[in-house]
Parts: sequence; C-alpha cells; structure tokens
Amino acid sequence: PVNHTQSLRPLLYMQISYETHPMFNFNYNTDGCEGDTAEDRKSQDGSETMPFIDESPTMSPHLCARGQDGEAVSPTPPEGLLPRGGIEKGLEMKKLVLSGFLASEEIYINQLEALLLPMKPLKATATTSKPVLTVEQIDTIFFMIQDIFEIHKEFYDALSPNIQQWDEKVTVGHLFQKLASQLGVYKAFVDNYKVAVETAEKCSQANSQFQKISENLKVKGPKESKDCTTSATMEALLYKPIDRVTRSTLVLHDLLKHTPKDHPDFPLLQDALRISQNFLSSINEEIDPRRTAVTTPKGEVRQLVKDGFLVEVSEGTRKLRHVFLFTDLLLCAKMKKAAVGRHQQYECKWYIPLADLSFQTLDDSDSLPHVQTLPEHEIEEMKIKISSIKSEIQKEKKAQKAQSRNVDRLRKKMNEQESCLLLHSPTIPFRIHNKHGKSYLFLLSSDYERSEWRESIQKLQKKDLQACVLSSVELQVLTGSCFKLRTVHNIPVTSNKDDDESPGLYGFLHVIVHKATGFKESANLYCTLEVDSFGYFVSKAKTRVFRDTTEPQWNEEFEIELEGSQCLRILCYKSKLNKDDNEIVDKIMGKGQVQLDPQTVQSKNWHMDVIEMNGIKVEFSMKFTSRDLSLKRTPSKKQSGVFGVKISVVTKRERSKVPYIVRQCIEEVEKRGIDEVGIYRISGVATDIQALKAAFDANTKDILVMLSDMDINAIAGTLKLYFRELPEPLLTDRLYPAFMEGIALSDPAAKENCMMHLLRSLPDPNLITFLTLLEHLKRVAEKEPVNKMSLHNLATVFGPTLLRPSESESSKAHITLASDIWSHDVMAQVQVLLYYLQHPPISFAELKKNTLYFSTDV
Repeated sequence: PVNHTQSLRPLLYMQISYETHPMFNFNYNTDGCEGDTAEDRKSQDGSETMPFIDESPTMSPHLCARGQDGEAVSPTPPEGLLPRGGIEKGLEMKKLVLSGFLASEEIYINQLEALLLPMKPLKATATTSKPVLTVEQIDTIFFMIQDIFEIHKEFYDALSPNIQQWDEKVTVGHLFQKLASQLGVYKAFVDNYKVAVETAEKCSQANSQFQKISENLKVKGPKESKDCTTSATMEALLYKPIDRVTRSTLVLHDLLKHTPKDHPDFPLLQDALRISQNFLSSINEEIDPRRTAVTTPKGEVRQLVKDGFLVEVSEGTRKLRHVFLFTDLLLCAKMKKAAVGRHQQYECKWYIPLADLSFQTLDDSDSLPHVQTLPEHEIEEMKIKISSIKSEIQKEKKAQKAQSRNVDRLRKKMNEQESCLLLHSPTIPFRIHNKHGKSYLFLLSSDYERSEWRESIQKLQKKDLQACVLSSVELQVLTGSCFKLRTVHNIPVTSNKDDDESPGLYGFLHVIVHKATGFKESANLYCTLEVDSFGYFVSKAKTRVFRDTTEPQWNEEFEIELEGSQCLRILCYKSKLNKDDNEIVDKIMGKGQVQLDPQTVQSKNWHMDVIEMNGIKVEFSMKFTSRDLSLKRTPSKKQSGVFGVKISVVTKRERSKVPYIVRQCIEEVEKRGIDEVGIYRISGVATDIQALKAAFDANTKDILVMLSDMDINAIAGTLKLYFRELPEPLLTDRLYPAFMEGIALSDPAAKENCMMHLLRSLPDPNLITFLTLLEHLKRVAEKEPVNKMSLHNLATVFGPTLLRPSESESSKAHITLASDIWSHDVMAQVQVLLYYLQHPPISFAELKKNTLYFSTDV
C-alpha cells in the first residue's frame, strides 16, 4: 500500500489486508506516486496481468483487521450479520472501503489523462505535411479513452463530497449503479485492446518521435502530493481500463458486505454487482488465455505454465522455494518477509532460460552434495506430533466454549511442524543445469512430481526458444508479477486447508493391480503406487517386474496404510539394463491418479477402475477398510489353525516354546531379507500373504518350499499379520494399562524395574516369543545402513501390532476420530517396544531368576 491521500491513512494504520485474493490490495490500486523506495518505483513500468475473477461472492476478498496481539480478527461476522452496535462499525468500514477506492479512482483518472495528453497534439499534426501518426492510427490507439475518462471523472466528482460529509444517511448505490450501466463502453475498449496495443507497437518501431512519446508519459500524482509525477509507458497505461473493471467489481463485494440489508444502498449495489459480474463473464472467455501472463517491456507475452513449492539444496542446506515455470524460463524464488501493512513479495534466487536448461542425471555420486537429512525416527515423531495437535484442535472445536485463540495457537504450532516435515521428508533428486553456469538440485518426495516438472519443461523446449537475458528491471518486474500469477498459494499442509475440506481417509486401502495394455513394444514392466500423506506423496507399493511383454498381467493385491490420504497415483515403468555401466535404468512410461472418494471407496465391494496414461491403460480394483475395522482383533472360529488363535493354544499343540510360523518367517527373513530396503515397512503382495496364511493354517507339508519361493516382503507381511490377528496382543490386554504407565515414568531406575517386572509377568509362551522377536528385530536394525530400517522404524511398525488391546478393551476407550491414528496411545505403544529394543540383551532365565532387575537404590 502507498500513501495517496489523507483519507487513506486510517486504512494504513489499521493494517487491513486481503486474505483470500492476493491479486488485489485494500486500496484497489497497485500504482501510486510515492513508492517507499526507488526499487518500488522501478516496477511501475511493467504491465500487469489480464484480469480474471471468479464472480461468486465467496471468492471476494475478506477484510481482515489485526488485533492487539497481531492475530487476524474478522471485523464483521460472516454473512453480513451485524451484532448490536455493529451498524456504526459497518458504516465506518464502508467509509474506509470507499475512501480507499476514491483514492485509487483519482490515480486512475490521472492515468487516463496522461494517456489523453499526447492525443490532441498528435491529432493536430495528423493533417499536416509531416504527421507523426495517421488519423486512423490515432483513433485505433486511443479508442474510447476519452469516453472512459469522462465517465470516471463524473463518478469521482459525485462520490467525493459524499465521503467528506459521511453519515448513515449518505447513499452512494445510485452512483455505482450508473457506473455499472456504462460498462458497454469498456466492452468496446476490450474488443479493440489487442489491435490498439499492436498498432502502438508498430508505430513506435516505425517512428522514433512516437516511440519517445509512448515510452515516457507523465502521470500526475494525487492532489495532496506536491510535485509528484511518475513516468509510464503507453502500453502499461492502455492496460489500466481492463484492470479497473475487475477492481470495481471487488469493491462492490466489499461495500455489500458492510451495508445493512435494509439500507437504501443495498439493492442498488446488488444491481451494480450483478451487471458487473455479467459483464466480466462475457469478457472472461476472451481474456482468459492471458490470465497467467505477464507482458514484458518489449511487448512479448510471457505465460506462466506451472508453479509449486519445491525443496532446494543450497550449500548443503534444505530451503523451501516457490518455483515458477514460464514459457521461456524457469524462475526460483523465495518469499520475502513482508513489513507490516505491506504485500508479501518474492525475491528471485536464480533463473534459467529454457533454451539453456538441461537435466542432469546423478550418475556420478560425487556430484551429489552432502545434504542434511533428519533421522527417520525424527520424521516419525513429527508425524506423531502433527496428529496429536490435530486431535487437540478437534477437541477444542467440539468444546462449547471453544476459544478461537486456542485453535489459532494450535494451528500455528501444527503449521510449524508440517512445514518442517515438508522440508525434511523429500529425498528424490531432481537436478537441472544451466549450460552457461551452475547446476541446481531439488529434492522431491514423489517420482510422479519429478516426472511432471520434467515433462512440462521438455514440452516447452520443443518450441523454437531463444535464450533470454533479463535486465535487472525486467527481472524485478517478472518477480513482482509472480505474486499475482501464482496458482499455488500455500504450502500443501493441513493447517492451510479450509475446515470444510475433506480430512482424507485413515485406514487401509486394498488395491489389486490387474493388468496394463497399450504398449507398442515388449519390455520389462512394473507399477508403483503412491498416496498422499501429511501434505506430500510417498511411494507405498511396487508390483513385480513382468518381463518381455506388451500386456503385463500382474493381478497383485496390496494393503496400503492411509494417513489422511485423498489421492492414489499409479506410475508405470519400463526397466532395462544400461549396457555401458551394467546398471538398471527405469523409465516412466505413463502415470495417472484417481481421487479417493469416501463414498465410492468405502463400500464393502471392490471398486474397479481404469487409469489412462499416455496411451496406456492400467486396470485396478480397490476397497477401503476404515481404521476402526482394520484394527479389530477377531478370534478365529476354527481353533485348528494358527491365525486368530491364542498363542498358548498354538504352542501347546505344537509342543514348542515359540510358534512354528514365527520361527520360520524369522529364519527366512534373516536368510535373504535382512538386506532388503524397507523390510517390514514395504507392503508384500496381499494375495501371496493370504496364500501363506492359508498354508500355515492348514499346516501344509510343502510350506518350506513355498517360503523359499515367496517374495520376502510377503513373508515379512505374513509375520506382521500373524501378530496383528492374535485374539489378544502378544503383551496381553491385562498388562496393557501397566505398560502405558511404566513407559511414562521419568526416573530411569523406576522405569527399569517396572518394565522388567511387566515382562516377567507375561505368560511363558508370550514372553519367549517376544524375546525371540526382539533379538531378530535388533539383528535387522544392525543392517540399517543397507536396509534403511532403524530401531525406531521397526518399533513404529511392530509397536501397535504387539500392544494394541483387543476389541473388548479398546472399546472402553474408543477412538472417535479417524485422525487419532497417531494418538497418545499409539505413541506410547511405539515407545514401549523401542525401550526393549534399545535395552541390552534380556535373557529369559535371568529375567525369571531376578525379582528386581535393579535394586531400588540405584
């Protein structure tokens, strides 16, 4: 905002800002004479984006004043409902809106006047022997400017005295209604606009005298400012009338919001808004192609194609950047901290002309700089904290006397955690290189996203691009336009979502990938599945590679855990061996996504779907199980098997200390799965797991042959399923409350005594099985550099499985919110297992021998 007139100053002191429509500030004007710095003044030359507005009132900007604590507070209740005493406040707000608009109207009239100033002398020379322009050219360039000037001068002269003598009886609706009724003049101007700009450009190139005039038009400042004139180009000023229509519509939204329904102005303002919206609808189609464009000082149109938030690695540190892909260049920016009362702005970190941009593969690992990476357990802890805060927010909202300040405080806390998670979770490298300079490295969380950026850039590079070098002023104008042009306004975190947006699905998504068709030549083909979670996408499952085929028939089922997910992505890859270095190279053949609609997915039946990608069709089916249902421990009706049967019954029948299924799965994982990346975390194929489950239940003779042939992730999945389906948890329902209390103790000696006493209290089959599993998981974690599974990762996977109470117990403290997946209990369950995993080896014999593991005076 810029100080234009005395009447505008109350606005600035109130620090009123727009929250929902970043394109416009409260003053309905971005041009002024008194820029705060020389840098601000430079950018005035740049033309602005063509206007496009969603005409629905819900998209209109909301006024937002700042409270004493700096928190945003709504100046009036929604829907224009004014409380007692709110009439005066509404009138004051209405006056503030009008004052701001009047100040910008004065500047607009001055801009039109500056445009008209050369028209008279140009017309005078047109009939001489040495004309600068022909009469026809003058009429084309200045078409309708005089009419528009007169309309607004009349409007300004009528509105100004009303604001100076402001009270509740003052009416202005008739003035806005009249202004709206004259929009036909603007329609004629819009229809001629493109020809006017092209004619002005051609005349500038042909006539140096006109070029000088058109590049340096003098715009008067407001009355109250002394000797304040600014320079502007003719092209920039010709754009102003188009921009003005949109702004007039915005001010009507705000005036209606602060006008009581029984005020005489209300129906007149409504009528003016209706006319303006209809007008905008009629011209939006024509100007929509330039909605994401910025005009360069040379008159070229530079289109914004794609933008989004990416993590850049700069000097070994992760930085969150907003990246803008234009038709001819890629610009990387960061948001500058805005001074109070000022718009947020971007600062350009670097840009690369697309003609000079190439992609670098990270073949040589030396070139990948050391990147700070958070340990996996810290990432998991962040997720736990975020879910915990979500639960708190829900509880606050449900409370009758909910204080919005508490909710705002929690949202701020959650935003910090989610932003941190977004910054530290991506690991997939995306490197771009400037042929004449340095390389830049981004980290993405999803191969799908990396592929989208690469494809968008490559598509633009197919055009005949010229390398461009931007002057400092051009770069400043372009970076300044990014704020208006951007399509992604917030980082993708929950705290930025509206309350009525879907929180996503929590539970398990069963997906069967059937087959794919449409490949032109035989190849080794496989698919990966990604779902969104905590604001970013992660790869959750991978089919086996179907070799040398054009019609892969996978028919593989996966169980994918959803944590607030709204979308499933499928990527199809071709895998081939690179002959030069004997390395397997994977190429994305196609990709597509499907929204996870709760209504469709939550039916008990399978829902079949097809994703078409790049000429390829992938057939798949899916079915969703909510967390409440998926966590139920259901005792088996058949006591002959092992799944869903008490562990004491199974060990007694087998005459063993540890169930056969546990021993065999552990042995197989240690034999050939201990080096497998993500062992126990990556989903195994559900059909393979079910086949193994049936074989163990039937005590099939050839079970060992099956195990040796089976994918190792399926074996790991079978072991997890066995513990998950026990009718009561391995660490028992009876001791569950004591485990929760024990892990919460602060004194190390007391905690040690308690946790060892609890182990000793377990039935022997449960204890011996638990100690066997514990030593196995420690051996898996020893290979963390290779398999990426830390003790904390393993505790996260197995903790809830080994401790979560059975249905009868959990119903006493029923989880009411789906998002309570990472509730306090789940955090504690993970911590219990982690405590034992980090403990020195525990011997069954020693445990039974010692009544107290440590003496109480330690």
